[in-house]
Amino acid sequence: MSPLSVVDSHCHLTDERLFPDVEGVLERARAAGVETVVTIGTHRADWARVVELAGRFPQVRAVAGVHPHTADEATDEALAELRELALGGRIVALGETGLDYFYDNAPREAQRASFLRHLELARDTGLPVVVHTRSADADTAGIIADAPGVVGVLHCFSGGRALLDAALEAGWYVSFAGMITFKKYEDAELVRAVPPDRILVETDAPYLAPIPFRGKTNEPALVVHTARKAAEMRGEDPAEFAAAAARNARALYRLG
Repeated sequence: MSPLSVVDSHCHLTDERLFPDVEGVLERARAAGVETVVTIGTHRADWARVVELAGRFPQVRAVAGVHPHTADEATDEALAELRELALGGRIVALGETGLDYFYDNAPREAQRASFLRHLELARDTGLPVVVHTRSADADTAGIIADAPGVVGVLHCFSGGRALLDAALEAGWYVSFAGMITFKKYEDAELVRAVPPDRILVETDAPYLAPIPFRGKTNEPALVVHTARKAAEMRGEDPAEFAAAAARNARALYRLG
């Protein structure tokens, strides 16, 4: 197979399964054709590390926010620090924020409040938002619709058509991860439904390793398998699809 040039638009390099070998992880990604890796700091204690990685490695960009699982961490103090990171140009997006009604690890009201505060900060700073949503399609769609002027991405998309349409209507992006390669994946029509200028691919590493690596630790190099599967589902040339998805990631995160 010919090599692809692609962006891993969402991963977690600071996870204990990747961080100890982060140089090797990034070298393997580079060898696989991954030009940029966007790493997410999901809680306050992790923000400094993702920013440090972005400073150390030219192909890494940092995102910081409060995950819905720990929504109660979105305090005034934390959001003030997040604002400083945003205004200082040290992060390219806010998140991942959003709603998770599947696990309900935090009270739903706290999740919604945190999500709204991230959107307000996005509006103030001009940065995009990275959104995690699971089993919360209606509330997520409603919140997006009520946030004109904010641009974001629904990462690792697992929602339904109504949520996808709501995001696209708002001018948002939609990102797909390794689950689209799984044999039981049944939503190929949603992968096909995203316009070519709004689709991203990601690993969400170390989670959701694509076939043929399912069950193993995922890492950014493996995003090429997800890109090839998405191209196959859409009936597109893999290299052209990967290049388009990379352009979309650069546009969303303003990578130049």
